[in-house]
Amino acid sequence: MPSHKAFPRRTVLAGAAATGAGAALWPTLGQSDAMGASKAEAGAYTIRFDKSPRQTIWGLGFEIQSDSIGSGNNGMDDKVISGVPYDLTEGERDRFYRQMLMGGGDRGFRYCRLALGLYHRGLDPTKKHLVDRYKGQTDLLADMIKRTGIEGVSAEYWSPAPGWKSNKSYIGGKLASFSPEALDALGDAMVGDLDYLAARGVPISMWGLQNEPRESTRYSSCKYTPDEYVKAFKAVAPKIKKKYPKTLVIADSQDGWKGKIGAAIKADPDAVRHVDAWTFHRVGTPSTEQIEVDFTSGRVGKPVFNNEFEYLHYGSVTPQHTIRTAQSIMNWMTFQNAPSWFWLHALKPTSNAEATGYALGYWRSPHGKHLDRFPDVKPRHWTFNPLNWNAVAGFLRYMPWDSVRYHVDEPKNADGKPDPLHRIMAWQTPKGDPVFVVTNASKKDPFTYTVDTRSRGTFAGHRYGPRAETNNVSVDGQKGPKLTLTVPPLSIEFWTPGS
Repeated sequence: MPSHKAFPRRTVLAGAAATGAGAALWPTLGQSDAMGASKAEAGAYTIRFDKSPRQTIWGLGFEIQSDSIGSGNNGMDDKVISGVPYDLTEGERDRFYRQMLMGGGDRGFRYCRLALGLYHRGLDPTKKHLVDRYKGQTDLLADMIKRTGIEGVSAEYWSPAPGWKSNKSYIGGKLASFSPEALDALGDAMVGDLDYLAARGVPISMWGLQNEPRESTRYSSCKYTPDEYVKAFKAVAPKIKKKYPKTLVIADSQDGWKGKIGAAIKADPDAVRHVDAWTFHRVGTPSTEQIEVDFTSGRVGKPVFNNEFEYLHYGSVTPQHTIRTAQSIMNWMTFQNAPSWFWLHALKPTSNAEATGYALGYWRSPHGKHLDRFPDVKPRHWTFNPLNWNAVAGFLRYMPWDSVRYHVDEPKNADGKPDPLHRIMAWQTPKGDPVFVVTNASKKDPFTYTVDTRSRGTFAGHRYGPRAETNNVSVDGQKGPKLTLTVPPLSIEFWTPGS
């Protein structure tokens, strides 16, 4: 599997030397030609490839539902064996891997978020160790990772195994004991859970102690106070890091450094030194949040990123949400220097009411009641959800792993903030190719960008929008350095080197 070149111990806020070397192959303008271009006029944007690079963008992540959950997240039926890739025919698995997880190219998503204690929740006889709940579950995940080139899983607990909990259940409750002896044994068991996955061919890229640790839900969960979280984290995280030293340890998978748990971690030097990155859940929030809200000032030198994004209002996702999702990716990376971003689920079953807001696509399980709004999906087959998928697809295709972001000079509104409807982000690929993306979130009006690319090369456009047919639609190319781009309403355009 590819090595993780961008982990924070090598600093994610600087561009790779290889990228800078590769850039010389592209016909860029000299630095002296760019003088005076830093002040953007109305409608005018300047990509500063002549300036220092910003963060390395590792790649995007998704979550896999490899086991069942009740519709509307209401409980878990352990009599039902259903999940992906298990439910899909072999042909549909291959299509799922190629068209979605690989983004239709050579490589797409980098990380697969695996919900331990929820979508991987089988138990050994002691009920203290996670194992497959159905035959071949982990083998199928390993095969999926191998065939797609995904680097590895973000292994994160929705609940520890019930044998460690006060209520002996995956649902609700808390740890039964926070004594040093109990936490030491818990740490050994959690290392053992990773060993179970790794021994079967599932690489571990990230690890988290607990998803949304201040919540108690109708499905797998485990609640922690700040003091309890710090005690458990200090006992378990060092063991994870010792056995899997390249694994990125994340916290707290809800409020990052900004919540009470994050504050407790930061106040404990022994705890905070084991945190590699702060992760937030900004579920469905407007993309303006990343322009207006601070997610970085308290990060104490560690990267921040969103590792769960979806829409909770189920069937009411609109075309406007497509652009909101794309701009969430862009604004996390532009204004918060995030190195990654995670959508929630790749596929959700047609039997789940939350599927429209949660999924990039749907699959029809051979089990369960199926909702009327998915009549054309055959059993053991899947289809795209274009309202969500088209927002993410272009980034998978045109933003390769370890691309490096560059600043863009752009106009400001009267309040001194950038235009929230018309966003732009630029990067160089590891090969040194310049790429940028622009959006138009207006419902009815086109918007014209004048983009100084600092290059005399030719750029080709690729358009995405909310409709199924608006996916990677070719747009007539233009020769630099200045491009005039009229972007239709509710559109996302990626501009790449063209012939």
